[in-house]
Amino acid sequence: MMAYMDSEILDIAKMPRGGFDASCLDRRLQTDRLEYLDRSDVDDRTNRQIVDALDRIGTLFNGHDKNARLVLAEVADVADPKILELGSGHGGLSRKLLEHHPTAQVTVTDVDPGSVTDIAASDLGSHPQASVREMDATAIDAPDGYFDLAVFAMSFHHLPPPLASRVFAEGTRVADKLVIIDMPRPPSLLHVLRLSAMLPFAGLVPLLHDGAISSLRSYSPSALRALAAHADSAIELDLRGGLLSAQMVVAFRR
Repeated sequence: MMAYMDSEILDIAKMPRGGFDASCLDRRLQTDRLEYLDRSDVDDRTNRQIVDALDRIGTLFNGHDKNARLVLAEVADVADPKILELGSGHGGLSRKLLEHHPTAQVTVTDVDPGSVTDIAASDLGSHPQASVREMDATAIDAPDGYFDLAVFAMSFHHLPPPLASRVFAEGTRVADKLVIIDMPRPPSLLHVLRLSAMLPFAGLVPLLHDGAISSLRSYSPSALRALAAHADSAIELDLRGGLLSAQMVVAFRR
């Protein structure tokens, strides 16, 4: 059994999004196609429309607020927590973190220079408790243990397995806790139903195009465990939510 697991970990690049134990159908419900947000050949206007739409949806359905409360619950015992947001995109989560915890120190980051420029030009750029930086979640520019918590919300699925595993390694290196919040990967038949509702309009609506691809690229709990194990056997996971709510992972080192 151990030899089998070692072989799986070494082959992390080949791991299905549903994990090594994914069913045949689940293995077909994935894609290497990139979202518009991840493509260099897509114009900035389209990407901005998608980012703005995601921000509006997060505000309309209280997604930013719910995620901020989940994050702050993990540092409830820290008076003035240092929080790192990875892959911020529009800054909606960081904005809510500071609204609910005015003395928190929040470092708002994204790998995309355009997003960083937009965030820096917003209210977050002048907030006394916030700093805005360009940063790669797979190679975090910070000392070991510098943050109380790092959070990567609704973007983890963008990364292929080798890079996703690096997020576990880097996030738990620079912070006491790494919180990943992302869309859940439903059981295969439900997944088919979800995709059937999105795909007919994916060619017309950029947000639905990216939503369908996000669904196909989402990770299962089994896959998340394998990614963390590949990063470091000392990393432990607490998996929460899923199916009818966002999937949440709290990772920390023993």
